[in-house]
Amino acid sequence: MSIKTHVWQLSRYALAGGMATAVHLLTAWVMIYFFALSVFFANSLAFFTAFIFSYVLQTMFVFQSVFQWQRFFKFFAVQYSAFLVSFSLSLLLPVDNHYVQTFLIVFMIPLLTFLVHKLWTFKTL
Repeated sequence: MSIKTHVWQLSRYALAGGMATAVHLLTAWVMIYFFALSVFFANSLAFFTAFIFSYVLQTMFVFQSVFQWQRFFKFFAVQYSAFLVSFSLSLLLPVDNHYVQTFLIVFMIPLLTFLVHKLWTFKTL
C-alpha cells in the first residue's frame, strides 16, 4: 500500500470519526431536549448509537471490509480501551493548561485507534 493510499484511508477515518461525533451530539441533544433524559442516560444512548454508526462506517467506508462479529467485538475493545487511555492520560499528562491537554489527547487517541484498527481489528484474516 502506498503512502498516498494510507493518507487517503486516514482521511476517511477522520471524516468517519467526525460524523460519528456529530451523531453522538445530535442523539444526546435530541434525547435531552425532546425526551427529557438525564445527561448520563442521553450520553449513554448517544455513545451506543454513535458506536454502531462508527462501526458500520469504518467497516464499509474506511477499511472496506465485511461485517463480522469477531471484528465487532475487537472494534468495541479498541474503542473502550481508547476511552480508558484518554481518561488515564487526562489524569497523568503533566500539562497545566487543560485546553492543551485536551488537544493532545484528541490528537493522539484517534491516531492510535486508527493504527490498532488497521493492524488488528480490520486486518485481513
